[in-house]
Amino acid sequence: MQVSSILHLLVEKCSIVVYYIFVLYCSLEQVPIKLEPSVVHADSSAILSDNTEEEYVTGIDPPTENSFISEGHDEILKRIPLTKPAVQAFAYGRRNRLHPGKDEEIRHRCELCNRGFVHIENLVRHKMLHTGDTPFKCEICGKMFTRQAHLVIHTRTHTGDKPFTCEICNKSFTQPGHLKVHSRTHTGDKPYKCDVCSKSFTNSGGLTAHTRTHTGDKPFKCEICNKCFSQPGHLAVHTRIHTGDKSYKCKICDKGFTQNGDLVAHIRTHTGQKPYTCQVCRRGFTQRAHLRTHTRTHTGDKPYKCEICNKDFTLRGDLVVHTRRHKGEKPYKCEVCGKTFTQGDELVVHNRIHTGEKPFRCAVCNKGFTQRGILVGHTRTHTGIKPYKCEICNKSFTLRGHLVGHTRIHTGDKPYKCEFCGKCFRQCGQLVVHTRTHTGEKPFKCDVCDKRFTQRKGLVVHSRTHAAV
Repeated sequence: MQVSSILHLLVEKCSIVVYYIFVLYCSLEQVPIKLEPSVVHADSSAILSDNTEEEYVTGIDPPTENSFISEGHDEILKRIPLTKPAVQAFAYGRRNRLHPGKDEEIRHRCELCNRGFVHIENLVRHKMLHTGDTPFKCEICGKMFTRQAHLVIHTRTHTGDKPFTCEICNKSFTQPGHLKVHSRTHTGDKPYKCDVCSKSFTNSGGLTAHTRTHTGDKPFKCEICNKCFSQPGHLAVHTRIHTGDKSYKCKICDKGFTQNGDLVAHIRTHTGQKPYTCQVCRRGFTQRAHLRTHTRTHTGDKPYKCEICNKDFTLRGDLVVHTRRHKGEKPYKCEVCGKTFTQGDELVVHNRIHTGEKPFRCAVCNKGFTQRGILVGHTRTHTGIKPYKCEICNKSFTLRGHLVGHTRIHTGDKPYKCEFCGKCFRQCGQLVVHTRTHTGEKPFKCDVCDKRFTQRKGLVVHSRTHAAV
């Protein structure tokens, strides 16, 4: 039987340990193992020709004689001379690719998950994911890895080493693949295209995550609350909600964050940096996502559509909140009074009624407000600016919401319906006040006599009776 056939049989029928023992035997006894001529060391320039950034980890020296391979399996494989050509070929070079090229034949399949591979050694490495074999250990934190290349990359998180530098902006990266993807932000190259909607991406991971928005696939599940996610990174961030981990700390104010991106954006609130500029109006933004959303105000693009009423939205989050209004979902509950809300921001603002907090202050008269938007509208009473104009009667307004409510006078639209009596209203605030006539809720309390009111203006008028005494 040929050696290559034996290798295949060992992978299919035996454990990973037996496989490596056989490879070691062939190496020591100089039994020839047929390898393709294209098998080269990872530091060869040949491997950088026509492959994606996910396929290689370059700049890694081959392991030295007697490198540790595994501490388990009764230490059978504790020391294997990886510099032997037969073993080195499996660990490095062109066969380091996990994903077959377009013209390559899939010859080997994992019997557990049916994933296909061109080369048998890639199937061997893949099987470690199922068996849990992690033979490469970080000497600093003890974390284990299935590949030495992954260990080398991980080690750079401890050392801070970023050996791959962009020639255009000098930004440095721990992996060549990250540099390659980054370079596309300069060139505008987006080689990965969605077959469904033709949207393009700079890397295959972005395309994979996007494709799941079409399929609805969410393969990553939280073990605590069973919530599912389309990307492992989203699950990792979500898990920190349960653990309370906020390991990304601001060095200026010591505020903690669950992910590095949030910290980077936060630091810009200290520095005033706004690196993302709108090409239409030149307005600057601290985050790329904010610029993307703003750009839609110029283009009119509303890519998110409600499946119930066909209303379009510029933000996915707005669609999520809107859908909850159809379904009556109110997942955010006040711990003080038990009132529920469709979105977290509403609960935050509501809590300020109980705490009396008014964090947004007018720079002119020092009046405080519970919401930034109300402060913006108030500031315009000082400046006289009314940027929102009705196209029907030319009346102008300080806030966009006021214009929207006013426009419904012309159209007769009353989209807010009372669930108790069926009465409809033009504005959400009108419905909220009306609903209190059914529930008996009176959230505005007089600090002097404890009398309560359904509306703030009722409290204001009442307070004057005390002031006049």
